[in-house]
Amino acid sequence: MKSILISGIQPTGKLHIGNYFGALKNFVDLQNSGKYQCYFFIADLHALTENPAPKDLNQNILNLTADFLASGLDPKKSVIFQQSRISVHSELMWILNTIAKIPELELMTQFKDKAKQFRQSVNLGLFNYPVLMAADVLLYNTKFVPVGNDQDQHLEITRTLARRFNKIFGKTFVEPKAIHTLTPRVMSLINPEKKMSKSQPESCVFIDDSPEQIKAKIKKAVTDSGSEIKYNRKDKPAISNLLEIYSSLSGKTINDLEKKFKGKNYSVFKNDLIGVVADYFADFRKNKSILIKNKSKLFSILKSGSQKASQRAEKKIIEVKKKIGLA
Repeated sequence: MKSILISGIQPTGKLHIGNYFGALKNFVDLQNSGKYQCYFFIADLHALTENPAPKDLNQNILNLTADFLASGLDPKKSVIFQQSRISVHSELMWILNTIAKIPELELMTQFKDKAKQFRQSVNLGLFNYPVLMAADVLLYNTKFVPVGNDQDQHLEITRTLARRFNKIFGKTFVEPKAIHTLTPRVMSLINPEKKMSKSQPESCVFIDDSPEQIKAKIKKAVTDSGSEIKYNRKDKPAISNLLEIYSSLSGKTINDLEKKFKGKNYSVFKNDLIGVVADYFADFRKNKSILIKNKSKLFSILKSGSQKASQRAEKKIIEVKKKIGLA
């Protein structure tokens, strides 16, 4: 039997190329490797921590589902589901809350940063986020979780809670392991010292941007002093970021690109990059434009996938309840 792998993405707006390389492309590669039984979900309960407008959240759920499918995730190969359709995610979170410790949750970088900046308005959901994430993973006897380095801390809490529960109530949960893949750290087009963020749309290339939008954004991308197309993260962070994007999409090495553009200026390089980005996502844009018009199909896929995921999750919550004396 294949090992279970699970991961989710929050429906909090459009995905940019940093999200694509950091998660979505990786999901498709893992699915197509044939090594895992894959579960990929729309993390809409997690998205509530950002207090979205109901209409926006509903649209974002459909939009992200279309992103999943247009990128190559296949309901015949992977279980694609909606987190909130499976109530036992929240139920297991509450049970895990009773063994989670406040000091260990206070150490979570995501919460610490927000609490420092917005102490009076930060919500309890953000504090409790890692416990819900633990429930998401542990419900499915998950062995592997694809994560970026910034999520290692959350996965370690999941492992800690699994060990703690097993010690108190007997062997129940699998301790999941991280799968790290080499992904480029895509930086902002406006400030190459910071990661690309959807909160600054002008600094992002979204994966469903039109060729015209891609052209406008890359044309406006900042560059470094001088005109040499050379990779140097310290002295030439802007052009280095664009070289990494070009390399990741084209499959050409940085060294090959430096040779190709030797003696040419930033304008020539940017014009070439515009074509590479637009062409790479052409099939994605075409597929998504068809999918997003068929809301009933998207809801049907989420419903079907959620039913499959629920069957496994329900078995686990019954086991958990028996262990703790609720059944």
